[in-house]
Parts: sequence; C-alpha cells; structure tokens
Amino acid sequence: MPSSRRTARQTDVLKRLVALFAAEGFASFTLDELTERLSCSKTTLYQLAGSKQELVREAVKHYFREAAAAVEKRVADTSAPADRVVAYLDAVAEQLRPLSRQFLDDMAHFEPAREVYKANTYFAADRIRQLIAEGVDAGAFREVHAAFVSEVAAATMQEIQRGEIAKRTGLTDAEAYAELASLIVHAVSM
Repeated sequence: MPSSRRTARQTDVLKRLVALFAAEGFASFTLDELTERLSCSKTTLYQLAGSKQELVREAVKHYFREAAAAVEKRVADTSAPADRVVAYLDAVAEQLRPLSRQFLDDMAHFEPAREVYKANTYFAADRIRQLIAEGVDAGAFREVHAAFVSEVAAATMQEIQRGEIAKRTGLTDAEAYAELASLIVHAVSM
C-alpha cells in the first residue's frame, strides 16, 4: 500500500515494525509474535502487506526510502565536491548503523529483501558516479572513469553489508564507509 494511503495507525505500525526488524532481524518472527510485539492485529499487518514475506519487503523498502531521503538531505547541505562524496558515504553509514547484524544477515538470506538492498546499492553507486562526475566537471577532481569508481564503491558496499569487511579487517561498518570515502576522495583528487 503506498504511504500516501496509509492511516496514521498503519504508518505508526510500519515505523515500529521497521525499528523492530532493524534491531532484531525478521526471519524468526511469526505473524502472531509481530502482532504481540507491535500491539496490533493481524488485520492491521495485512493492511500493510498480504503476507509475512511481503511485510518484510515493505518494511525493508520503507527503511531504505527513509534512509535515502536523509542521505540526500545531507548531500544537499554540502557544496564542495569532495565534501559531497564524503557526506554521501558518511550519511549512508549513519543510516546503516542502526541495522543489527541479525537484520543484515536475514536480509542477505531472504531474496525479496536482498533485492531491495541490491537496488539501493546500485542507486548509491550511480549517485557516487554522479557526484564524482560533477566534481570532474567542476575541476575539483582529476579525470577519472566515474562509472568504474562507482562500481568499485558498490562492490565494497556489498562486502560491508554482508559483514565481510568487518570479518577481514575488524572495521565496523561505519569505519569501513569512512575509509571508503577517504579512498575515493584521495583517488580522484588532483
């Protein structure tokens, strides 16, 4: 159901559902447990989505939609090209910080949620490409293949999401995003 058609109660339940999933993951929950934890009826949940799988997908979409808006606001408040790249990746890290490892693991193992995350990662890579191209056009960055740099960023972001960077480096996700931002900015700077 589009957010413009949701009642205040449905919007509230969806926000609380997103917070619950972000904190504890979603794979182990039954609909009965969700109704108990959210103090709502199954009817309310079914008004948000027709099944648990669709409910998870809707919650993940909602989370990333809200996160994308917050990230773009942060970039809009920044003007220097290098600062915009750093602001973008820092804001992405900030938005991912509340997501528990259980949520990320559940998302990695559940195709509909993984597809939402993947689409958002591709969007992020395209946005990084745009920011780098803008910096090149403004003369703030050296001539680089912006699409290639964004693909490297996307691959790294996928590894961060899967927990592989943390395992191999000991960096938290936020630290990994800060390192990625530094790497990109230094690689494209004149």
